[in-house]
Order: sequence, then structure tokens, then C-alpha cells
Amino acid sequence: MIIANRTSICIATYRRLDRLAALLDDLTRQTALPLEVIVVDNDPSGSAHAVIEARRASGTPFPIVYAIQREKNISLTRNRTVELARGEWLAFLDDDERAPAEWLETITGAAARFDATGVLGPVVPAIPAEAPAWIQRGNFYDWPRCFTGTLVPLNRLRFGNVLLHASALRREHPPFDPEYGVTGGEDGDLLTRLVLKGARVIWCDEAQVREPIEPARMRLDWLMKRAMRGGQDFARHTLAGRYGEPTQKRRVALMSRAVAQCGLAAAFALLSLPLGRHRAAHWLARAFANFGKLSVLWGWHYREYA
Repeated sequence: MIIANRTSICIATYRRLDRLAALLDDLTRQTALPLEVIVVDNDPSGSAHAVIEARRASGTPFPIVYAIQREKNISLTRNRTVELARGEWLAFLDDDERAPAEWLETITGAAARFDATGVLGPVVPAIPAEAPAWIQRGNFYDWPRCFTGTLVPLNRLRFGNVLLHASALRREHPPFDPEYGVTGGEDGDLLTRLVLKGARVIWCDEAQVREPIEPARMRLDWLMKRAMRGGQDFARHTLAGRYGEPTQKRRVALMSRAVAQCGLAAAFALLSLPLGRHRAAHWLARAFANFGKLSVLWGWHYREYA
């Protein structure tokens, strides 16, 4: 079954012109070409328009559909890509990723082989050689991986490299919840909803893309904010019933564990500092993640995309 040529590749972008251009060039070199590429720009000034026009002028083996989403909201931007896409399958990539030539053929082939509603693949961090030693040693950007063909656990569902059957997305109104539009977490919210409604989302470890790590992300403050947001996402999904019925007992258990783990992780961060900054940063991130869970109690959310 050939799925690639029935696939729309969806990209939400915001002021990453060089990265977007490189990704579009990667897509022209795919061993199996998509039906189309959808780019929705969340910059009100339409800064990505010149990149799109340059690629159109040079000739691409697929049409590129471009639109602007003027309100700053990642969920609305992703929803617009779904609205514009004509494919039977929708593949989502971030605008700063790089897709090797066999990526689309591999991820669509896995969907056919395992009769899946969706397929997730690895996003492999590309850390520059000049990065600080503690960053290179810390594995801060790695995500858990699974064996190819296995169902992805609910708490590991995320975007960045995913293929979904369009019918599953279009049954959701809207697919991506605008409430997550400036905080992030809209991807996990959507995928857990789909799985709870019966979608089969499997892992394909061979369908890798790369993510070059930018200098702005190789700082301790960025790592702590991202960890905190991850903790907030987990707590919000838990309290929304994505991981089971959100009973008062489960709520108390979540917060009790978060208090204990936050304190222990902070202590380990101090104790491990003599063993290396990367070890201390690891535990400090765990502390911030658990603080993020607790912060949901008083309704505060880190607005990463604001």
C-alpha cells in the first residue's frame, strides 16, 4: 500500500527562515514524495512568505500551500494546517527539523505494515561540537524510544515527528485545543484523546528526523523552563483524565508525589554538583518538572509560545 503520495506534510512555522528553507529542501529529496506540503506561518508579518516563493520559483516536486495565522497560538496554527490539507494522511514536522531522504517512505510504510492510525518516530538531537561540555554530556534533549511496532505509552505521546490518519483528526472539533495555544502541550492532549478513543499509535524507530540544537537552548534557564512546562503538561493531562479517571485520590497522590520528588531532586542537585554540572542540571530539571506539576494547582501556566 503506497501511503506517501496520499500524505500532506504539515509545518507550523514562526521566524525560523533558514531552518524552514533547509527542511523544505529535505522534503524535495524524499525517496517517496508527498501529495503536498502545508506551511502555516504564525508570524503576522508573514516572514516565511519569501522562503516559500523562492522554493516555488525553483520548482518543487509537490505543491506548497502557504497561509498566515495572525493570532499567536500554536494550536490555531496547527489546526489551520489540518484545514488546508487534502491528504488522506497528515505528517507533522517542526520547522527546525531535518528529514533524511527515506523519512517519509519509512514512516508511511510503518503505518501500512502495522495497520496503525498513527506513527511516531524519533527526533534525534544534533548538538554542535562547540556546545559546552556539560551540555554534550547531559543527554538533555533525548526522548524515550520504543521498539518498532509497539504501541506508544500515553505519557510518551508527543509531536515533532508524527503521521496520523486524517479521518481521526477531522473527527476532533477542533483537533488541537486553543487553550494550550501559548503554553504548549496541545500535542499530547490531542494524541491522548485519539488513543483513548481507540486510535492505534505505534512507534517506528527507523523513521528518524534530526533537530539541530540552537544556542538559545543550550542554557540552564531554557532547560529548566522546558522541564517545568513538561511537568505542567503532565499534570494538566492527568487532571483532565487523559491517564485515567481524575478522582480526588489521584489528584492528591499526584501532588503528594510532586512535593516529595521536588524536594528530593533539589537535594540531589546540590549533592551531585561536585560530580559534574551535567549531573546537577539533570536533578535540577527534575525539581523544576515537579514544581511545574504543583504550579497547576494555583492555575499558573508557563506561556512558552507567548
